Amino acid sequence: MEVRVEPFMVTKRVPLTISRGTTATSTNLWVRVCHEGLEGWGEASPFSTGFYPRQTLGDLRKALESAAGRLANLTPWDRQAIATQTHDLPSAGRAALDMACWDWVGKAVGQPLWRLWGLAREEIPVTTVTIGILEPEAAAQRVQQWFEQIEVQALKVKLGSPAGREADQAMLTAVLAARPRPVPVSVDANGGWDLATARWMAAWLAERGIGSLEQPLAAGREAELPQLCRDCPLPVFVDESCWTSEDVIQLAALGIAGVNLKLMKCGGLITGLGLIHTARTLNLHVMIGCYSDSALANTAASHLTPLVDAVDLDSHLNLQDDPFQGATLAAGRLLPSDQPGLGVSHAHP
Repeated sequence: MEVRVEPFMVTKRVPLTISRGTTATSTNLWVRVCHEGLEGWGEASPFSTGFYPRQTLGDLRKALESAAGRLANLTPWDRQAIATQTHDLPSAGRAALDMACWDWVGKAVGQPLWRLWGLAREEIPVTTVTIGILEPEAAAQRVQQWFEQIEVQALKVKLGSPAGREADQAMLTAVLAARPRPVPVSVDANGGWDLATARWMAAWLAERGIGSLEQPLAAGREAELPQLCRDCPLPVFVDESCWTSEDVIQLAALGIAGVNLKLMKCGGLITGLGLIHTARTLNLHVMIGCYSDSALANTAASHLTPLVDAVDLDSHLNLQDDPFQGATLAAGRLLPSDQPGLGVSHAHP
């Protein structure tokens, strides 16, 4: 099989600020697996969690182009051999190849992935849409923009502002007041708080009806999670702290309620399935999220969503120049289509 790697740039309608910085554009990689007249598509998105080494565009491109030679004598059916040949790739590179091979397989047999896996689209939860760290008035305006753009069913609010706890409180208060109707709200601090702040904020957030708290402490501070989770009034999810099924096992013992799975972190759809099953075995909830991904990667992730409790696949909804189209929104739920494979095409053929 032939592996082709091509960069593409996407621009956010509204730049997204989290505790670690602001993103306005992203250059991602479109990965195509070509074999017997069919193409399978995948996406690799550069990202950083603030603790593990950043996966840069240059590193991902170099790794994928190097792997292409090792995969030339294989086919998309040879999943075990492909895994052996690519185990040393950054996780986002492995994710792109995994997506592309699954897309090829779905096209080869003429079925969408959710149907190949025997999943039920009616089980897909609504997706949250994200409000980044903003001044209160701008945060309220962002809420209004989302409600004008789509049929919003749930919001995720980024907190952990470098300006401190009071700035977080002021922003969240503005967001709650700006909702035209009382949709559920969750909070993601992206590791922006210390333990004392996380404890204080958790109590304050619970009083305001917030549903869950994601990554309150920075990756690398997992030893403090038992102290937080022991008396936390909100379910605590981890994101930056959780990359693999092995991480899930270790984190489950610390008292968390759930994990946020991202294809770029875990290395693709097949490893994502493993992570979901591991979390379920340990009675953990599962969320599936994204980075600065286009509709290509988010559509791939949508095929797993019948198996999860919470969905946060909104990055492509905030793009003004997404080159792909795939899963569609219906009543706030991101639904993969009946088309074979991922069901992704060019946005402007």
